[in-house]
Amino acid sequence: MKLIKNKEYESFLQDLTSQIIASQSKALIAVNKELMQLYWNIGKSIVEKQKIHGWGDSIIEGLANDLQTTFPGMRGFSSRNLWRMRDLYVSYADIEFLPMLLAEISWSNNLLILEKCHELVEREFYIRMARKYGWSRIALLNHIENQTYEKTMLSQDNFDRTLPTELKAHHQLLVKDEYTFDFLELGNDYSERQLENAITARIDIFLKEMGGVFAFIGRQYKVEVGNKEYFIDLLLYHRNLKCLIAIELKIDEFVPEYVGKMQFYLRALDVSVKRPDENPSIGIILCRTKDRTTVEYALHDAHKPIGVASYTITKKLPKELTDELPSLEQIKKLINEI
Repeated sequence: MKLIKNKEYESFLQDLTSQIIASQSKALIAVNKELMQLYWNIGKSIVEKQKIHGWGDSIIEGLANDLQTTFPGMRGFSSRNLWRMRDLYVSYADIEFLPMLLAEISWSNNLLILEKCHELVEREFYIRMARKYGWSRIALLNHIENQTYEKTMLSQDNFDRTLPTELKAHHQLLVKDEYTFDFLELGNDYSERQLENAITARIDIFLKEMGGVFAFIGRQYKVEVGNKEYFIDLLLYHRNLKCLIAIELKIDEFVPEYVGKMQFYLRALDVSVKRPDENPSIGIILCRTKDRTTVEYALHDAHKPIGVASYTITKKLPKELTDELPSLEQIKKLINEI
């Protein structure tokens, strides 16, 4: 009997496919958790046995040889990997909640964070962010090299004053202090329209640099107020926060007037575009440069949620800004909310 592939069959096949993919994802997550628990326990056991018996570093080499003989063809038990397991345990043993977080990201991501980040609070930031956004190893490496941690901690916005209490924690990581747009391949001189064209031509990369949870709605998005039309450079939608994100692109230094214009756009979006079940619209002003004090003054009395950031084609955060990072207590409070 010949199978007739009609709409009902296609729907049934799609449903089964979705179930299989979901099951595979759950299985991979479970396997990763078991693997991370095993590696954690191995590292812990090595440290404890070294303390009890006074064994030196040679125990690592001996264990690697014997484990690889016992489990031929099974990867992960080289002396280098055993050292990594030991280092992972030593690095996080005193932090009670971290082992549970470590098990929710891959071994390769854990190693990357351990090797590339040196401060505990920075490591915790990337562990939580990789878990929350499902970063691949390449994506994680890109965020570390672009100094996402430092740039996030230095962000300038007025969310504490303009958002309801229940939304503040969720919006805290929305805007970075500086974005890296080295993928745009622009020269030293370009217009705002050329900047906009370059961004929309590589919109997928742009959205990842902005945080990876945005959907692109449109460019030069028209809003009507009275009998006039106004155009927002870029309009995005934040899928997790369920709100519209208006972005203004500037090729010069930040000036206070930009805040007033953004407040006007956000009001127009909230009145005529935002749906009843969505949260208040948020604005992000991207400037080529900014003076931090000027930004603070401009945002002080703004009543709409706005963040101001600069963008660059270089990866390194200027040395003078690293001294302005929040206190360790403030950073820990922010990270715990991820």
